[in-house]
Amino acid sequence: MARPELCVIFNPTAGKHRGRQRLEQIRQTWGAEVAFRPTTHPGHAVELAESAAREGIPVVAAAGGDGTAHEVLNGLMSVRNPDVAFSIIPIGSANDYAFSLGLDPKNPPAPRHVDVGCVNLPDGKRVYFGCCLGTGFNGRVTWESRKIRRLQGVFLYGLAAIRSLVYHYEYPPVSVRIDDEPAQTVPTLMFSALLGKREGGFTLAPHALIDDGWFDYVHAADLTRWQILQFLPRLALFGPPASYPKLRQGKCRRIVLQSEKPIIAHADGELFCLPENNVRELEIVIEPAALHVVALQKQIPE
Repeated sequence: MARPELCVIFNPTAGKHRGRQRLEQIRQTWGAEVAFRPTTHPGHAVELAESAAREGIPVVAAAGGDGTAHEVLNGLMSVRNPDVAFSIIPIGSANDYAFSLGLDPKNPPAPRHVDVGCVNLPDGKRVYFGCCLGTGFNGRVTWESRKIRRLQGVFLYGLAAIRSLVYHYEYPPVSVRIDDEPAQTVPTLMFSALLGKREGGFTLAPHALIDDGWFDYVHAADLTRWQILQFLPRLALFGPPASYPKLRQGKCRRIVLQSEKPIIAHADGELFCLPENNVRELEIVIEPAALHVVALQKQIPE
């Protein structure tokens, strides 16, 4: 059997099971010339992407939400076959990464190499991310979103944010070192490093570019609950204000976070450390132009 030109790694439960019908339409339209490989458990898309990259399949696409895209990206980054490109069929709950890549099938961008983030833990564990990494309050929002069954997108994460305000509001001291600047220990509600523009459906970095070699970061200190509630509608559309007390924004290539309290954090909406893991330090670095991304040439059914 000839090697397929496209491998689609798909999550059968994408979009809280709403993506199933669209995925079946895609399979019927594209037929046998495409290899469709379903995931059956967390982490399975990493394994499938590694296998596809070793086979040398020219394009490996993630069909699902940000979680599926995140796992496929990690599988490709672990193999790093220069002859294999990455793409996304966005049928998930938020689709932040696909949005930031601009993979519009009606106006597809040219193939390009985009930046990838990497977070290193003290135990040697390494996780890659394509769109965003969030700690503190944003990690709690991701955790709360797992409990909500029916909503999607900004409504899902908006409700999760309100729940986090009620149950998990805190701003412990965290040592923050950005590039070569001296570390500063400051109250920290949340810290996000973004390659894309959105995190959990909210616009946190409206001017971020996926291929400029920089993170856009947002660091919130001890904002009050009322200040956070005021921010939420704005973040759904425009992003945070350019200048605001207790809110620091900028560009960087490396971040080191150290906390006396265990850190909760997500990468592309996937939790990779919880308080029970007792992680107290993260190193976050950028790998410029590390991932080859293409828009699919096949027509995706609406």
